[in-house]
Amino acid sequence: MTHHDDEPLAGRRAAVMIGPLFEDVEAIYPYYRLQEAGATVGLIGIDGGETVKGKKGIELITDQAAADLVPDDLDVLVIAGGYGPDKLRTDEGVKALVRGLNASGKPIAFICHAGWVPISAGIVEGRRVTSVPAIADDLRNAGAEWEDSEVVVDGNLVSSRRPADLPAFIRALIDVAVEAAEPVTAN
Repeated sequence: MTHHDDEPLAGRRAAVMIGPLFEDVEAIYPYYRLQEAGATVGLIGIDGGETVKGKKGIELITDQAAADLVPDDLDVLVIAGGYGPDKLRTDEGVKALVRGLNASGKPIAFICHAGWVPISAGIVEGRRVTSVPAIADDLRNAGAEWEDSEVVVDGNLVSSRRPADLPAFIRALIDVAVEAAEPVTAN
C-alpha cells in the first residue's frame, strides 16, 4: 500500500466547526478520521481559544475563530451537529467562511442539525442534501432538494443525517476532498 493510499489527504488543511452543545461524536469522529487520512485538522468556532462544551459533556478548545479564516486557509470543512449550529448560523464570520469555501468549490460537510449553517450562509438553493429529519423543512424552504439517505453528495457538499451515518459521511467526504483541487501550498 502506498503512502498516498494510507493518507489520501496528506498536505490538506481541514477544520471541524463547533458551537455550544455540539453533538460530541459528530465533532470527535471527523476530527480524528481526517487526521488519520493525513489532513492537518483544527477546531474552529465563533471565537478562537474558547472552550466549547458538547451535549454529552466533552470540552474542546477552538483553535481559531471562523472570522479569522479565509477560504484559502482551508481545503475541507466539517460542521458538527447538535445544538451548536443554531448559534453558529448567527455569526457573520461563520457564514462568510462557508460562502467563501462554497464559492471556491471546497468540500463542506454537515451532519444532523448542521444544515442550519449552510442554510443561513445561503448556499443550499438548488442543491441535493440530507439532514436530521427535524430540519428537512428548513432545508426545503431554503430551496434545497432534501432526501432521506445516510449520505448525500452534491458537488462540494456532503451531508448526513445522524451519528450512525458517520462512517459513510467521512468516507464520502474523503473521496470528495481527494477529487477536489490540489492541496494549498504554503507561501
